[in-house]
Parts: sequence; structure tokens; C-alpha cells
Amino acid sequence: MSQTDIDRFRRRCAQFRWLAVFMVVSVGALIALIHVISPLVLWSRGEPGHPQTFYRMMLMGLPAACYLFGVWSIGQAMGQLARGRLIQPILADALRRVGLALWIGGVLSVFVVTNVLRFVGLSTGGYLHFDVPGMTLGMIGAALFLLGRVADQAGRVQAELDEMI
Repeated sequence: MSQTDIDRFRRRCAQFRWLAVFMVVSVGALIALIHVISPLVLWSRGEPGHPQTFYRMMLMGLPAACYLFGVWSIGQAMGQLARGRLIQPILADALRRVGLALWIGGVLSVFVVTNVLRFVGLSTGGYLHFDVPGMTLGMIGAALFLLGRVADQAGRVQAELDEMI
């Protein structure tokens, strides 16, 4: 790879980092408005039934918060790559963090939110919310987490082999 290719790659990583920051801030603000601020305003006005609405909306926003953490982690990794850090350790760490965020968000979406709402009497229904995007993100997240562990192990093996030479 030539120096111009490396510089172009670093510029794109920096641009992607700022795109991730913009997405997390803008979408995070919208999610906070929908799931926290609006229900709190209604609750403060004394609207009937709004403590339950506040709790329901807070629970329903948890998977999105996990997904945004995954985007933030990707942006953080891109920022480190833009500063010239080594790809292998950044890649392994980013895969683990993004995978964990997607997996937790998927599990929250499919199992936890629906069951907690059902147990506290704020919703009715079954034990499983058939949320195909949540299931898909959960599975992809688990796979990314495992791939991150494999990449980390490969880096350790490579370092050990480099010491032998």
C-alpha cells in the first residue's frame, strides 16, 4: 500500500468517525426525546396513566441505546485508525464491543422488554416478541463477539511467533 492510499484510508476513517458521532448524537437525541423527555413532560403535567407510560417507554428504548453504543464503538475504532494505530488490536476490540452491544440489544428487544412489561402488567402477550430485526442483530452481535475473540487470540499467537523469530 502506498503512502497516498494509507492517507486516504485514514481520512475516510476520520470522516466515518464523525459520521458515527453525528448519528449517535442526532439519533440519541431523538430517542431521548421519544422515550424519556416526552413521557416525563406528560407525567409532570399530571396526565392520567403516565407513570406507566414513562416506564414502558424507558424499557422500549433500551435496545436502541445498545445499538447506538455499537455505532459509537465503531466510530471510536475508526478514530483510532485515523490516528495511525495498529489495525489488529483495534479490530479485535471493536468486534467484541460492537458484537456485545448488538447481542445485548437483540436479547433486550426479543426477550427482556416484552417480559418485563408483561410481568409488571404494562403489556399482555407471550414470552417472546417475534422481532426479526432484533433476532438478526442479536445473532450477528454474538458472531461478531466470537470473531473478536478469535482475532484477539490470533494477535497473541502472532506476537508469540514474532518473538520466536
